Amino acid sequence: MKNLNKHIIVCDDCDVTSLLLKIILETNGYKVTTVFSGKEVLAEIDSQVFDLLLLDITMPGMDGYEVAHHIQQNRNLNSLPILLLSGHEEKTIREKCQAKVAGIIPKPVEMNILLEAVKKALPSNNYQQISLV
Repeated sequence: MKNLNKHIIVCDDCDVTSLLLKIILETNGYKVTTVFSGKEVLAEIDSQVFDLLLLDITMPGMDGYEVAHHIQQNRNLNSLPILLLSGHEEKTIREKCQAKVAGIIPKPVEMNILLEAVKKALPSNNYQQISLV
């Protein structure tokens, strides 16, 4: 498959959700690394190159908003496309997020929506500003 060279990191504190996302993405030819906290994802993206980050918003400790903001502030990392995962309303997410993201995927995650969002986020690297700082 053509996606084999694309490496996606999934950050979600729910191991069941992480496993589901990993299976869907790997079945579609992506290489996937999973982590379960904001601190873990920041450590991983500092140590290796990823093509995309799937990031849960609601996590204990450092939430997805903080992680996305931290990535955007780092010149070495700010080109990493981010797709936010959330069960919250999109309007609420847009109001709270202070980082540029490639999109928002609602939870529970539907396979077709996930794959379409990933496909759109990977090749273009076009971000939309979802909230003004």
